[in-house]
Amino acid sequence: VRLVESGGGLVQPGGSLRLSCVASGFTFSSYAMSWYRQAPGKEREAVALITSVSGNTNYADSMKGRFTISRNNTKNTVYLQMNSLKPEDTAVYYCSAQLPVGAAGLRRYWGQGTQVTVSL
Repeated sequence: VRLVESGGGLVQPGGSLRLSCVASGFTFSSYAMSWYRQAPGKEREAVALITSVSGNTNYADSMKGRFTISRNNTKNTVYLQMNSLKPEDTAVYYCSAQLPVGAAGLRRYWGQGTQVTVSL
């Protein structure tokens, strides 16, 4: 399993960024995908999730209305469109997939992360 994020960078408050995550090593279209983030000195937190087939989405409260998660199953890619960015959105953003392991186990896989910095 491999998850490779891209698209991070430095952006001014109020700006936008689009993160991408290319997945490989599993049947991408069959599994929900998530974005998490971790700010300095804080625990990793869930940002958004998108289901596999229906594409239903769920967001953390602080991201609702500003962030949009989407996926392209033909490209094995999940996206996170981030608008109206705030300094408190500064964090390393991680792509994640939780996949079955063995008979009844689950394992969460992570990408290497991409840094998003919101600053003047």
